[in-house]
Parts: sequence; C-alpha cells; structure tokens
Amino acid sequence: MEYISTKDKNEKVTFKEALIKGLAKNKALYLPENIPVLSDLFFQNIEQLTNNEIAFKVLHPFVKESIDNKNLEEIIAETLSFPTPVVPVHDNIYTLELFHGPTKAFKDVGARFMSRCLSRFVSDRNRLTILVATSGDTGSAVANGFYDVPGINVVILFPKGKVSPYQEHQMCSLGNNIRAIEVEGTFDDCQALVKKAFSDPELNEKINLSSANSINIGRLLPQMLYYFFAYKELKAHNKQIVVSVPSGNFGNLTAGVIAKKMGLPIKRFIAATNSNDTFPKYLSTGIYEPKPSVSTYSNAMDVGAPSNFERLLHIYSKDIEEIKKDISSQSVDDATTLKEIKQVYKKYNYILDPHGAVGKICLNNDLADNETGIFLETANPRKFELVVNKAIDSFVPATFSLENCHKEMIENSYQQFCELL
Repeated sequence: MEYISTKDKNEKVTFKEALIKGLAKNKALYLPENIPVLSDLFFQNIEQLTNNEIAFKVLHPFVKESIDNKNLEEIIAETLSFPTPVVPVHDNIYTLELFHGPTKAFKDVGARFMSRCLSRFVSDRNRLTILVATSGDTGSAVANGFYDVPGINVVILFPKGKVSPYQEHQMCSLGNNIRAIEVEGTFDDCQALVKKAFSDPELNEKINLSSANSINIGRLLPQMLYYFFAYKELKAHNKQIVVSVPSGNFGNLTAGVIAKKMGLPIKRFIAATNSNDTFPKYLSTGIYEPKPSVSTYSNAMDVGAPSNFERLLHIYSKDIEEIKKDISSQSVDDATTLKEIKQVYKKYNYILDPHGAVGKICLNNDLADNETGIFLETANPRKFELVVNKAIDSFVPATFSLENCHKEMIENSYQQFCELL
C-alpha cells in the first residue's frame, strides 16, 4: 500500500513516511492510493470477532509494509483499551459513545494509535516535533496520547478563549514533552500557522516536524474502526444504517467514507455542522467557499475551512453528484442545540454534549422509518458542562483550578510562533 498526495498522484510514500511527514508537498494531504475492499465473509461473520480482531483486519492492508503483525497487534491492544458502546436513545435512534477514553473524547483512538506507531519509528537520536492546531479535543487527546513518548516533542496551538476550561486543563497541565501555546485568534488561524510551518523549508531544516490533526493519515485511519464496531452491534437489526457525524475538520466523516468504500454496509452519512456551514452550502450550491470560523457552543466543530474536504473531493473524483449519493449535510444553531439537549434529557434521561446534540438533530430531520440511525456522541458532556448547564439546570459544573497549568501566549504571528519553536 502506497500513499499519494491529493495534489500530485506521482508523489508516493509508505505509511511510515506519510505518518512522519504529516503533510505532502504544497500543503497537500496523503490518501491511500487504493482503498481495499473486504470480503463478504468478513461482514457475514463480523459479530463473531472481537473488536481487536476487526481492527487488525481493517488496518492491516494500510500499514503492513511499515508495521509487522506482532507490532500491529500490540498497537491495537494499547489503542483500544476502553469501550465504544452503542447506546439506545429512543425508537430507532442510537448513539455511538466515543468518550470513554482517557481524555473523554473520540480523538483518543486516533491519538493513541498515532503515538504508538510513531514510538516505533523514531528515537531520541532523530527526535520528532508534533505540531497540532486544536479547537479543544484534539489537543487534549494528543497531549495525553504522546505524553512521555520517547523521541517526541508536542507543540499544541489553541485559540484564546475558545476552548473549555476542562480542555485547557488537559492540554496545559502535563508539561514535560508537551507544550501548549494560546493564540490570539481562531482555530483557523492556529491551523494556518501549522500549515505554514510545514511548508517552511528553513524551519524544516532545523526541526523534524509532523502533525497530529486529522490532516495526518495516521490519525484518520483508526477512526474508521468506530463504524465497523457500530455495525457489528446493530447488524442483527437487519435495517439500513444511517450515521450522523458531527463535523468540523471532517476527519471522522472522511474515515467513515473510507470504511464504506471498504465495503462496510452503511447506507449513507449526514455531515452535521453547527453555524460553520461551509460544507452544507457546498452541497446545496456546488460552490466551495471557505470562510472565517465563528464561535459556537459546539466549539470542536468551529472550522470554516475544513482540511479534509480536499480528501473527500479526491475520493469522489470531484464529482458532487457522487458525494451527494453518500452524504447529506445540515447546519444547526446554538439555540436549537440547547433545546435538543434539554428535550432529550427530559424525555429520555440521556445527557447530550453539544456536538452529539447537533448530530442527533440532523438525524431527527433525515431518518426514514425503515432505517436505523446512529449519531456520534464525540465527547463526555462534562467537557462542555457550562454549555450543558444552560439547558439542564441540575447539571452542576464542577470547579477546578488552572493555577498549576502552564501555557505560552502569542498573537496570530508566524514570526512569534517560530521564535517559540
């Protein structure tokens, strides 16, 4: 399996090279040259397999030239050390809870897989610096996943005042090989600084850089596993499955699309967005117009220029009609998000986080009676308790101090950023 650039199919690398480089030339992204299709027998027998066995079968074709079977089994065992349960909410609607990992967010799987792979590829002699921009959960997951991993330094950029106190604490309290930098700006500004650093030849001569956002294929591929695990749990219902994916940078959705291309029987996806509605407008108009992100209660989705849009275009050969066959999209405002959190708690005694609420609203709007719907609950509600408390009075926010946390602060300045590095 080779990986190609989304901008130049002749630029080919191994999984190891794609993982370490993060970005291809000219700020392009890596994708598998071909997506392998799994056998019908695998899906017929999937409920008889453990999650680790499913993960090995799914990931092996993508990494076999770079990681041997024994190491892959060990990496999977360390990555999948917590459950990802499918939980009934009401009627034919279920949630896939992806917040049972160490930082209580879906990104724990990708970050842990990446860190375990990279720990086998680097050493103190060729130290690697991971640069990551975050709107909250990516930074938390990456900080935890890479903490104390030999040979790796981590630099996390996050937008000032736009992450929850819980998320800031997770990023800024570890120290050691983890550095957190607060940027005067938005997530898009943070992401632009990271991308500029990767394309800066002078900086790359001095520092061995890689990424851990979903722009890195090593973060994205393990996120396919969620969909296989959910199918295993719901297969016996014998209904077509629709998945609503809370979407910001579109890594989770792209992973789901790759899983579908591998043969996973998902009927279609819903790209659930908040007021950052670049993608639903693209599907309705055929025109892609990135714009500055706006702040919402579902801040991990506050992305106005989703990086993985480039991958989706490549997978579907830039054919919007083919995209529409597999993906629809809607946007949800903050008031509707709070209303859904309140109603679901009152009716079904289930507490949604704001991202899951957006996913469920979009599923409510676009699910037929003969379909089974899954929305991804991407973070523990406690990570966004100030928002949840606006909808549920009895959900009392916990108090904790940021006094022992350490962060560095910069303006939205590339020069300032480089000076810190």
